[in-house]
Amino acid sequence: MSTVSIQRTQGDDYLAIKAAVDQVMADLGGLEDIIKPGNKVMIKPNLVACPTDRLSGGITRWEVCLAIYEAVQAVGGNPYIAESSAAGADTELTIAKCGYQELRDKGVPVIDLKQKENKKYVMEIENGVVFDKINTWELVRDTDVFITVPVMKTHDQTEITLGMKNMKGLLSDVQKKDFHKKGLIEGVVDWCAALKPALEIVDGTYGQQGLGPIFGETKEMHLIIGSKDLVACEAVTGKIMGYEPEEVMITKSAYARGLGEMNLQAIKVIGCQVEEVASRFKRSSEITIEGIPDSFNLIFSKDACTGCHNTVISALMDMKAQELFPYLEGMNVCVGPCTKEHLPADASPENTVCIGVCCKKLADEMGFRYVVGCPPGNADVVKGILGDRKEYGVRYN
Repeated sequence: MSTVSIQRTQGDDYLAIKAAVDQVMADLGGLEDIIKPGNKVMIKPNLVACPTDRLSGGITRWEVCLAIYEAVQAVGGNPYIAESSAAGADTELTIAKCGYQELRDKGVPVIDLKQKENKKYVMEIENGVVFDKINTWELVRDTDVFITVPVMKTHDQTEITLGMKNMKGLLSDVQKKDFHKKGLIEGVVDWCAALKPALEIVDGTYGQQGLGPIFGETKEMHLIIGSKDLVACEAVTGKIMGYEPEEVMITKSAYARGLGEMNLQAIKVIGCQVEEVASRFKRSSEITIEGIPDSFNLIFSKDACTGCHNTVISALMDMKAQELFPYLEGMNVCVGPCTKEHLPADASPENTVCIGVCCKKLADEMGFRYVVGCPPGNADVVKGILGDRKEYGVRYN
């Protein structure tokens, strides 16, 4: 039976965080069964982009990673913290602003994979559904044990983002973009099936709800959650957040491929029970965006998946931040398997864009602009809506 540990933190300082992390690992039987003396152990935080506040729920706090680092050292492993932030984002900025530079200064290896000294590597993927090769780094190839350390937060494309989605940070920027074009959900599961992370420790001290993983609202939870079964960990964590396991596409796909247990009745929970700590997270699909022009038509087919739905919402947030809403006047954006019956009378190739694989048929039929992907990336959606308008000074990355 898979085991998940849920522990409350009894304070916000390092010793309190370390005590909760240590208790979770003890509940799971320690680290000796997954880490042998001399093993190279990668601790993979979520440093997707630099937040305004390191405790906003957007990134993994350094205290959790340091506690794991010290525990790995105690059993004879050789640990290091490694990450590459989102495509176009500066990992070094997050390291500098969010406490990880102080770890470096104390001798803890904190590796920005995007730095030139880290050599790229193409990894063969056996039995991949989407990919048979993935671009990563030699350090990833040479790692013996992966520990994924995500934040407890919602996501604009995958409902929630936890330890499996967190492994996407070990891809080159070009490969990250390719995941969005060729299939984010199954691509993430391909990657996790190849790397086989041995442990997930969720930083649930401060989570993020709503339009995560960057624009969300901070949600205080004061939890550390962990398991050696990533699927079980995410099924339980998602349940705490208000999601049934089958609602979360990555969890459901990983379970279907035999990567772990999704059935909550077949998972042993140690420490706090789910019902004691459960607190529903606002979903990204529930967010409304102020300031959109009245003449802008966002057309969702009833069969549009949450991936494309939430991506478009997030892309609109990107446009709002760049003050691009005036260029939405009179535009139609179609999402999901839309048909001609969904369109306003004035829809034309000049003012209508189709988003995602399911909408390609309509785009081909009507000659509309088309944004490829399942789901596509935010930058591709913004570019698709605006077209080739370089004079607007749009930042696509």
